[in-house]
Amino acid sequence: MRSTHLCLVVGSLALLSACEQSTSPQATLRSASSSNGRPSASAAAATTSVYASGLTNPRGIAFGPDGALYVAEAGTGGPNSTTGQCAQDPNPSKSGPTGRISRIDGAGHSTPVVTGLPSSLNTLGSAFGIADIAFVGPKLYGLLDAGCGHGVPNIPASVIRVDGGSWSIEADLSAWVAANPVAHHGPDVEPDGDWYSMIAVGGVLFAVDANGGQVVSVKPNSGKIDRVVDISATQGHIVPTAVVENNGNFLVGNLETFPAVAGGAKILRVTRDGRLSTAFTNFTTILGLEHDRQGRLYVLESFTCPAAPLPCVPAPFAAGLGKVLRVSDDGTQEVIASGLTFPSSLRLGPDGALYVSNKGYNQAPGSGEIVRIALQ
Repeated sequence: MRSTHLCLVVGSLALLSACEQSTSPQATLRSASSSNGRPSASAAAATTSVYASGLTNPRGIAFGPDGALYVAEAGTGGPNSTTGQCAQDPNPSKSGPTGRISRIDGAGHSTPVVTGLPSSLNTLGSAFGIADIAFVGPKLYGLLDAGCGHGVPNIPASVIRVDGGSWSIEADLSAWVAANPVAHHGPDVEPDGDWYSMIAVGGVLFAVDANGGQVVSVKPNSGKIDRVVDISATQGHIVPTAVVENNGNFLVGNLETFPAVAGGAKILRVTRDGRLSTAFTNFTTILGLEHDRQGRLYVLESFTCPAAPLPCVPAPFAAGLGKVLRVSDDGTQEVIASGLTFPSSLRLGPDGALYVSNKGYNQAPGSGEIVRIALQ
């Protein structure tokens, strides 16, 4: 990413880089309002509430076969360093076993499923670790953003399988990235990739590398990794982050580099054989995509651009500027919920409501929460 006069925000999901931790008052969650400066329909009705709290850097979420909500908590890093042992993230990290996956019941109570997962904190204050989760039948899988380049000794970026309170590596993403370079990297090459989101479709896992600009498939059990598309080959360093299945293919949204440009992010359509086309444009800092039961598309904007002269970066003044949009087939946007603070993931629940990991980065440990958006 590009530098600002506030701090160097280096680019990918060092995204989740804090120029400093936010200590400013948080904006109040709001239901629908009009979408300024965009093609907009009348605002849709929604009721927003906090479903669970007390989380630390909550990222990807998934509902299990038991109906409970599972949350990836990226953690707070630790004392371990790999500087001098391997190529590093441009902003070196220190790591520790502070990540976890938690289970949240219908009353909003959180219970650890697995603890001690690798977590990294880089010199900008960005937390990396367990980034997303997905179920294939009853089995829980996690997307672990780790590796020597993120300050984690002996544990690569990987897809992991969770069995009870233990976990094991299903697929080594660090090794695959080293053996299969993408066509175009930005100036901030992360040697293990920067893995952000993952979904399960038809028993296969699909994961997004934001720094490398690619989508890969991972077959459980065999651990076989294949590239679906190298987005960087045609789009350059646009930092793809979110993926959702769409009529047998995929939609992929991007974050863009910092400082972001209002309306500069987009949603790409990706076929199973890797062909790309532009589906929708005019978004800002996309970190989540989801469909409801009617097939309508929802987009999570982690923050929108503050008024000039403030730059469009995830600094404290951007708290409360996150939104969920509903997008019609013609590209018209409705704001479903606003007032979110650095949200990081979006999923549809079995009850038909949307669930958002809110305060997912740049916030104090334990301040993260899950927000429920009841659609009407």
